[in-house]
Amino acid sequence: MTPASSPVPQGNYVPAKRFGGLVFVSGMTPRENGVLTAVGKIVEGEPVERYRPAVELATRNALLAAQAILAGGEVLAEAVSLTVYLNTTPEFTAHSRVADFASAVLAEVLGSIPSRAAVGVSSLPGGASVEISLVAGISPSD
Repeated sequence: MTPASSPVPQGNYVPAKRFGGLVFVSGMTPRENGVLTAVGKIVEGEPVERYRPAVELATRNALLAAQAILAGGEVLAEAVSLTVYLNTTPEFTAHSRVADFASAVLAEVLGSIPSRAAVGVSSLPGGASVEISLVAGISPSD
């Protein structure tokens, strides 16, 4: 990924915060140009593939927020920890399958997959269907 501007916060927080060699990314939803593109519940019985675009967009937004924190000559070395929040109905149980879409983006972009939690929740900000939080390691570029 090429450096770009960080997603705009939807509240009183920063998109990403650095501590030493780590960057902690706030929860990122599937927004394009500030507009939420995927809202509503993730429901049992729907093909999980339906939720891929939202998860991928939210994950790429998390990567953009992380990259915006980097100093010159630094790169994101690897994803360390990933939390995937899913706005689900109570009967939904395929959390890991949906979260796998986020892991795949990180593997594609950073070449590694992180430790991960996939959590079903009753609601997310703005009614988003997914929210991604990421911790990534920083290293000097080669």
